[in-house]
Amino acid sequence: MRGYFAVGAEGLSKRMNLGNLMRSAHAFGANFFFTVDAGNELRRAPASDTSKSPGHLPLFSWDSVDAMDLPRGCQVVGIELTDDAIDLPSFGHPLQAAYVLGPERGSLSKAMLARCDHVVKIPTKFCINVAMAGAIVLYDRHRALGRYADRPVGAGAPTETPQQHVSGGPIMRRGRIVPGQGK
Repeated sequence: MRGYFAVGAEGLSKRMNLGNLMRSAHAFGANFFFTVDAGNELRRAPASDTSKSPGHLPLFSWDSVDAMDLPRGCQVVGIELTDDAIDLPSFGHPLQAAYVLGPERGSLSKAMLARCDHVVKIPTKFCINVAMAGAIVLYDRHRALGRYADRPVGAGAPTETPQQHVSGGPIMRRGRIVPGQGK
C-alpha cells in the first residue's frame, strides 16, 4: 500500500478505548498515533494495547488542535456523525491521511472539524464505540487502497487474482536518472 496514515483521537476519557484504538492502528499498519486534548493518564499506552504499539509506531500527544503538527500534505479525516459527512463506503481515502475520532459521549470539537479536510461517517443506526469505529475505518482504508481481487458479484471467493503492480522505468531529467525515482 502506498502513502502513509495516522490514527488519533480527540478528548478521549477511557483508557481501554485508547489501548484498543492503538492496537488496531498498529495492526492495520499506521505510521503514527496521536491524541489531542487528552488527560495525562491517556498520554501513554494502556494495558489494553496488547501489541505494545508505542514500541512500533510513534505516539504524539498534542494539547490542542492548534498544536497538531502533521506532515505537509497530510489530510485530516474526521470520523463524526454529521449531516454533511461522507458515508464511509463512498469515501475515497487520501494517500496521506490522519484519521481523528472524537471522544466517548461527545463529538469532535468545532476547532477539529474546522481543521478537517474531510468528515466521514460510518452509516450505522446509532453511535458506536470509538475503538470499534476506528477499526472499521482502518479496515475500509486497507480494503480500498490495498491490492485485492475485486469482490465477486455473487457469494464466495473472487474468480480472478489481482494484477501485480508493475513499476515504471527510470525518470530521466536532462539525460540523467533522478535518484529514488522509478525502478
